[in-house]
Amino acid sequence: MVFAVVAGEVRNLASRSAQAAKEIKGLIEESVNRVQQGSKLVNNAAATMIDIVSSVTRVNDIMGEIASASEEQQRGIEQVAQAVSQMDQVTQQNASLVEEAAVATEQLANQADHLSSRVAVFTLEEHEVARHESVQLQIAPVVS
Repeated sequence: MVFAVVAGEVRNLASRSAQAAKEIKGLIEESVNRVQQGSKLVNNAAATMIDIVSSVTRVNDIMGEIASASEEQQRGIEQVAQAVSQMDQVTQQNASLVEEAAVATEQLANQADHLSSRVAVFTLEEHEVARHESVQLQIAPVVS
């Protein structure tokens, strides 16, 4: 009878061991599934990070191009500003020259009027006028 009791206990113990082994197997399978899912998530995260790094690199390249274009545009603006300044100076010089020309024109007109009034006192006789009109002027060539 002792043997029967011991055998019963061994059966119970074997049954519980088998049940525990099944539970452990289930836990291991669940852990393996979770590890596989985690591995997939890590791989997806790695791919996403690679995409992000690629995008950041493209943005960085674009920003470099924008900076380069901005510098070139700044140089162009400076050249335009310089050209406008030079045009302003030339315009002011031209305005000054126009004023000087107007003054000189007025002075020449005054001198012509004065000379005309001075010459008006001289009268030539008709035959003198005809003689002066028929005279050909000889112009000597200018040698440079």
